[in-house]
Amino acid sequence: MADRNQRTKRARTVVGGAATETGRPNEANKAKGSAVAPDSIRGPKEKAKAEKEALLRADTFTNAPKVSRRTLTKEEREVLVKQAEAENKEAEKLATTAAKGRFGRWWARLQSGPNKVSWGMMIVALGVVYGDIGTSPLYTAQTFLAGQGGIGSVDREAVLGMLSLVFWSITLITTVKYVLIAMKIDNNGEGGIFALYSLIRRRGAWLAIPAMVGGAAFLADSVLTPAVSISSAVEGLQTLPPLENLFDDNPSLTLMITVVIIVVLFMVQSRGTESIGRVFGSIVLVWFSFLAVVGLVNLSRDWSVFAALNPVYGVRFLFSPHNDAGIALMGTVFLATTGAEALYSDMGHVGRGNIYFTWPFIKVALVCCYFGQGAWILAHSRDPHYTTMKSLNPFFQMMTPDVRYVAVVLSVTAGVIASQALITGAFTMVSEATRLNWMPHLQVRYPARTRGQLYIPVVNAVLCVATLLVLAMFKDSEHISAAYGLALTITMITTTVLLAVYIWYDGKRFGAIVFLVLFLAIQIMFFIASMAKFLHGGWFTMLLTIAILFVMYTWNEGTKLERAQRRHMRPKDFLPTLEKLHGDFRIPYFADNIVYLTSDSETKRLDTDIFFSIFADHPKRARAWWAVSVETTDQPFTREYEVQNFGTDFLFRVRIRLGFKVSQSIPAYLHQIMHDLSKSGELPQQKSLYPKVDADPNIGTIRYVLIHKALMPESKVSARGALSLQTKYAIRHAAGSPVKWFGLAPYNPLVEVQPLFVSTRRPPRLKRIERADAAADAL
Repeated sequence: MADRNQRTKRARTVVGGAATETGRPNEANKAKGSAVAPDSIRGPKEKAKAEKEALLRADTFTNAPKVSRRTLTKEEREVLVKQAEAENKEAEKLATTAAKGRFGRWWARLQSGPNKVSWGMMIVALGVVYGDIGTSPLYTAQTFLAGQGGIGSVDREAVLGMLSLVFWSITLITTVKYVLIAMKIDNNGEGGIFALYSLIRRRGAWLAIPAMVGGAAFLADSVLTPAVSISSAVEGLQTLPPLENLFDDNPSLTLMITVVIIVVLFMVQSRGTESIGRVFGSIVLVWFSFLAVVGLVNLSRDWSVFAALNPVYGVRFLFSPHNDAGIALMGTVFLATTGAEALYSDMGHVGRGNIYFTWPFIKVALVCCYFGQGAWILAHSRDPHYTTMKSLNPFFQMMTPDVRYVAVVLSVTAGVIASQALITGAFTMVSEATRLNWMPHLQVRYPARTRGQLYIPVVNAVLCVATLLVLAMFKDSEHISAAYGLALTITMITTTVLLAVYIWYDGKRFGAIVFLVLFLAIQIMFFIASMAKFLHGGWFTMLLTIAILFVMYTWNEGTKLERAQRRHMRPKDFLPTLEKLHGDFRIPYFADNIVYLTSDSETKRLDTDIFFSIFADHPKRARAWWAVSVETTDQPFTREYEVQNFGTDFLFRVRIRLGFKVSQSIPAYLHQIMHDLSKSGELPQQKSLYPKVDADPNIGTIRYVLIHKALMPESKVSARGALSLQTKYAIRHAAGSPVKWFGLAPYNPLVEVQPLFVSTRRPPRLKRIERADAAADAL
């Protein structure tokens, strides 16, 4: 061992994958400059020494999963130092501000609570949260004119009615329901329908139904948002005079540009929403400022459109015989509120206070833009140039040609940002669904410093493929918008139901009834209006919603069946048997250490699945058995573990707690734990003679085992339960094995499939028969 330590301390040079130690001759130089004694001349001691050196030298060619003596990396220490400095500066600043009077004390309390704000995170909020609602002015007025038969068919009553409905929809749905009410109801800072359900799930099992339906509908619309937002913005290029002929000669050019932008957008998701949000936030600040300015320029010609702030205009026109669209007009109005649910879902990414402080600016900019488009429509409703135009978009037409160039560039960027808002919202929703065991445990990465900033590679890939499929099917924004928004009305309705339940059990029962009646009436009207889109493309989002709902429902039902089957053994039941197997020298070792990786959090008892695996078929004898579970914490750099040995030196139940920024280097951490227990005397010393993958001679061989379940043909389970389990296993197979998540790919873990021991049907006994010819042959 001393010889080996001396060798490993020497510098090593790696060339082309082969390792040679500097300061000593390699094998070729030995052959040239020194003679090696043949085996016939060597003595027994020399042979043993040479054999040992050869084994140790071969051992150095493998890479050991070692852990550092430090508890934090250099990067982590730097991050913590910066955080401590920022906190100290903030504390000093708050103390100084608090001494300046009543406003200072209010600001100090604000910055010390959950509504804390910062300029940097407000910029991120602009980029991450408001993208979807910020692109609504691109197509809302255009859709309104198309539904009324063109600009020549609308009058002052129609324009003021549309503006009134848009203003009060944004005010009631986005401002009142989501910003003022829903965002106060968070689950450890996280928002969204699944986080809301987690708070009230104990109030009734039926609440899972609206939560699942709403979450599935939100994820379905997340597929259409990138397609409709980016394609509608890219189509603005067709309004530029120098490019008109180019797009006329190449009708598919718009689609090709949209596809390229979407692919690039999904490729950069792995960088994290924080870095993306900072870049996008600055652009969104410019975008909303631009919306406000161009709106005010057109408003300056007709301030009378502000009469639409009176809700009477909206109600009167909705039920007026002059409304050619009828109740379907509300489907158009709904487009102005489509980003509200994403706003609530992305709350955990940027913080509630930053949304509170930025929303007034966003709403003022939107109102100015919508009312500016209304003023332009009234000014040009009798202009022959526009009444004969094939596809009229008031947003682009209300600007001069020079300004339109800027508008197209900004609108394309805003379309990308709108897609980002829904993508980050989808990541959050899937993460919440995973915690509820409604979806498989997918690999999650945290590329930023905060818990809310996450990236799920599988979800990113599925969203990208589905969005490209939508573009291939519908071609342009006009046809995509026919499918857009229908599923999101379902999400809003289910969110209203869950919010009302929370408010009811919070003791505000009258308020819960008023909230439920008011917002259900508005959103059911939205849903009925949006159903007019069903045959024109809405069927696609509904089909997506049903598919996602099927995944969540079957995964939840399958998990319930598996957990109902799970049994635990007490130490007095399993220790005598394991102790006998541990000392039974007639059975060879399966491995020195057998490590079972499990999701079971129970540490004082043993899962019967592990016990069954040890004794099924041929008993798996080992020097030590390990049951290891991994828990991800809300702190970034947690690294800790606890061990339960049941009073033995051969069975260890280990629970590892890792921060969400810590890599899942389970083999390296297990080696550290084994060394710690060996030093403390809890684990008998193990020596490995031959080289192995981990190159650790002080720990014996390790075999990792993962257990998957399978349904037996004889299982006594309903058809629905069997379908749920089979679907769950198919989804798990498609989503990928947890081998990569645990960092076990190089170690070739054993994946066992065990029967799911639900109650089984006993088949009738066989009847033995005697053949007559067999009796005759015997004579």
